[in-house]
Amino acid sequence: MKRRLLILTEIIAPYRIPVFNTLAQREEIDLHVIFLAESDPRLRDWLVYKDEIRFSYHVLPSWRREFAGHNLLLNRGLKKGLQRAAPDAILCGGYNYLASWQAMRWARQRRVPFILWVESTERDIRSRKRVIEFLKRGFFKRCSAFVVPGKSSMQYVMNYGVIEEDIFTAPNAVDTELFAQRAAAVRQEAGRHRQALELPSRFYLFVGRLVREKGVFDLLEAYGKLSPELRTLVSLVLVGEGIAREEVIRRAGPIAPGQVRCAGFVQRDQLASYYALAESFVFPSHSDTWGLVVNEAMACGLPVITSDAAGCAADLVQDHWNGRVVGRGNVIQLASAMEELGRDSALRTQMGDHSRERILRYSPAACAAGIAQAALAAGVRGHE
Repeated sequence: MKRRLLILTEIIAPYRIPVFNTLAQREEIDLHVIFLAESDPRLRDWLVYKDEIRFSYHVLPSWRREFAGHNLLLNRGLKKGLQRAAPDAILCGGYNYLASWQAMRWARQRRVPFILWVESTERDIRSRKRVIEFLKRGFFKRCSAFVVPGKSSMQYVMNYGVIEEDIFTAPNAVDTELFAQRAAAVRQEAGRHRQALELPSRFYLFVGRLVREKGVFDLLEAYGKLSPELRTLVSLVLVGEGIAREEVIRRAGPIAPGQVRCAGFVQRDQLASYYALAESFVFPSHSDTWGLVVNEAMACGLPVITSDAAGCAADLVQDHWNGRVVGRGNVIQLASAMEELGRDSALRTQMGDHSRERILRYSPAACAAGIAQAALAAGVRGHE
């Protein structure tokens, strides 16, 4: 008998669509998704790929404002949506919205298992005020089970007193096949694509928001520390937008020799071109719950240099095997890793092959399987 699973999550993120599509195809799951909003234009100007959606869903009417440095999102119609869906289990993507607390209350009143999807890690430097921590602990205590993407988030949840048998791993995933296939196609006509995008012949690539917490200033400083000979040969390309863009451009100006290019925000369908033409991917984040751009880069066969603060580092990047893991904010280590990969083409090829090998385990199907396991196990416990 199918178990009716309702997922409550914030926006229609492009990387979640293939996961939810795969989950909806599983024989044991009857899936419905409630989105709190279509998108969040404050952070990312993502296209909403509604034509790719193959699962039941609806979007709640919403009102979003910035209040005292916090993102306030209020919704109408959640209770009716829950009643209409009549779920056997609810998977909630977070605890920082009023709708999350409303859904939990609704579930507890009806003895419906309530599962929390947690991606936070101990290295997450977002606010840990006492009031927030108090509310978070109370929220955790009321959950039936937890879904996490990997090792770092599992340890984070266990630090709140959750036992391991109540935690299920659904590895964070992107559409690996889509990125791999598009990257391969781009490489077959590399010259044409390089010219169209005005990209240098060799470059390190960063993809993400241009904000301090992503480590972009560390990256610029590390690039400036590379040997002049290497900077003459290898450029740095940053894909993304953010409040630090003008400061990035200003700091990049004096770096000579060398070239730093800010390519702006790029939609999913064109991202594979940048990954395909890059030599290495660099992700020096100071705080990141995961870092799905690392999944994308690995699917495209790139070696990865990441900080140890990225949630994905413990699962995806094995130091000296498919990339390098450096200390958060350690510019010397970052520059050394960039110098090493920039000078050794054989090492880049070997590490890139290893990235392709490892990312196969982080597919939409693997993520969907972990979610399904959590829903079925929590459902059985909830009906005992």
